Amino acid sequence: MLLKKFFLEQLEREAVASRKVIERVPEGQNTWKPHDRSMELGLLASLVASMPGWPALMIDRDELDLDDPSGTFRTKPMQSKADLLRALDEGLNQSRKALENTTEKHMMGSWRLKAGDQVLTEGPRYTMISDGALAHLAHHRGQLTVYLRLNEAKVPAIYGPSADEWH
Repeated sequence: MLLKKFFLEQLEREAVASRKVIERVPEGQNTWKPHDRSMELGLLASLVASMPGWPALMIDRDELDLDDPSGTFRTKPMQSKADLLRALDEGLNQSRKALENTTEKHMMGSWRLKAGDQVLTEGPRYTMISDGALAHLAHHRGQLTVYLRLNEAKVPAIYGPSADEWH
């Protein structure tokens, strides 16, 4: 199987799961967080909404510098569920297009994440997409489901039944 086909299929599954969670994010609670060291709800929801766009970034660029002075790649809280869903759809469309247009050779090439001069992680692009985008998305989406539970929102079924949807 081609890597791009594998990632397109995985991206579609993860987007469905992410949409279910984002649709249940309570509005007007962006600054809520369960602990002082935790991310705020609005930032976490925005991160989950934007992460399906990360494969496009990883295909279109050879590296990402988190210390980029423009701040372009820093996630910012979105104000409404509609904004979150729009960001999800935009990122998903960008990643679909990037994956459809890439080559196996390009997917084997190197990609790195940096903070200034420090390389945080580096490896084959396909590994970085798998670990740094899609597995990372599942991690943060899982965090977001805990935030939903703590805010009395119903948690959707993702990889299996949810206590809120089990009959």
